[in-house]
Amino acid sequence: MPSLAPFFDEDSGLGKDDATVRSQAVRGSLQQGDTPGLYGGTREPTLCDVAKLKAFLTDPRNKRKAQAWATALDLTTAQIPDYLDRLTPVLLRHDTLVKNHDYKKGKAVPFNSLLQAGIAILVDQQGLPAVKCSCGNPLRPFKGDTSRISVTFDDGNKKWQGYERSSVVAVRPAPRKMAKLALVDVDDPDTGISRPVGTTGKADSTFDTRELRTVPVLAGTTFGEASLRLADTGLATGYDGKRAPAAGARVTASDPPAGTKLRFGQYVTVTAVGGSAPDSGTSGGGPSGGGTSGEGSTPAPPPSVSDPSSKAPPSSPSAPSGSGTGGSSSAPSSNGPPSSGPPTSSPPPSSKAPDSGTPTTVAPPPDPPSPPPDDPVTTSAPPPPPPSDPVTTSAPPPPDDPVTTSAPGPSEPASSGPASSATA
Repeated sequence: MPSLAPFFDEDSGLGKDDATVRSQAVRGSLQQGDTPGLYGGTREPTLCDVAKLKAFLTDPRNKRKAQAWATALDLTTAQIPDYLDRLTPVLLRHDTLVKNHDYKKGKAVPFNSLLQAGIAILVDQQGLPAVKCSCGNPLRPFKGDTSRISVTFDDGNKKWQGYERSSVVAVRPAPRKMAKLALVDVDDPDTGISRPVGTTGKADSTFDTRELRTVPVLAGTTFGEASLRLADTGLATGYDGKRAPAAGARVTASDPPAGTKLRFGQYVTVTAVGGSAPDSGTSGGGPSGGGTSGEGSTPAPPPSVSDPSSKAPPSSPSAPSGSGTGGSSSAPSSNGPPSSGPPTSSPPPSSKAPDSGTPTTVAPPPDPPSPPPDDPVTTSAPPPPPPSDPVTTSAPPPPDDPVTTSAPGPSEPASSGPASSATA
């Protein structure tokens, strides 16, 4: 259903959704942007017309709308062309929570939204949803607690076919900038699509999703390291519970165990213990830590698009119905953590030196007096950061044996009604 106040006319031909795509099962509501098979695609290069979107936003007659669009993504209008050149069109394979934006009175107005599987979007170099293609609305990561949302359908809108609360996901940024995305062809799930980042489909190559991948040895690694190993193998990282383990949590087991053969994109559930408390939002780093945008990558969610209700008690706000074929919903008032760090953190230790509480008697110094020893050199500066990861790809390496995808099953076309409210 068209957005109430889209940035661009839904019928302008900016993007083409696919109502036949049905949301896939998931193990863990927070997924990294480099998860193999997280997104789908087609070999049709007109999924999103990035050139048309760029022409509109750089037209001086649309300067006011371009300014609002850029502000929502923490950009300047001068950065819009280069930013769009780094985005990649994909189709959602899960009902996905995002921070959507309507255009009202010259400003980008944020609201929580649930986008239906099959909607065409543009993603950035870390796999984060950035633009909804059909209406051009800018998207940012969903900041709320995915375990505390409640989606309702009202205002005459009907629940779409295949909607399952357990299949709803929010996307966290990959800990590295990707060179390629590993997609599943929604028209032929036995075929995978390797799409270079920043291309629209003309440079795609394909691979067989039926070739089997071998689960690597994960025990003894951190959760972050395990996630990277699985992504490089062509397998998805799953976890039990409402929250993803911390990046530094120590992996004790995987299900299925190392050596098991799985199809492309299938989940390996990781059990991990320890580590600092993970955040519940999607604006920080992914399970493997990192998540910070480097030069040329999509910036982290800006403070200017913060959720005003983030520190308020959970409520049931009414928000505009969103966008897309069977499309979006207003989601819960976000009481999730800020974009960096866990929901709560202890204050840093005081840098003040401890007082000497015991009086001392000053004895005469020896003759000659020996000089006092030098104080140890100290610094409060943090250790230098580790070197950044090299540019990598989420496309799987050549497999050992054959693999299949957990392909979307046939489904009836989705209804046109968006979910119109969700509360925490």
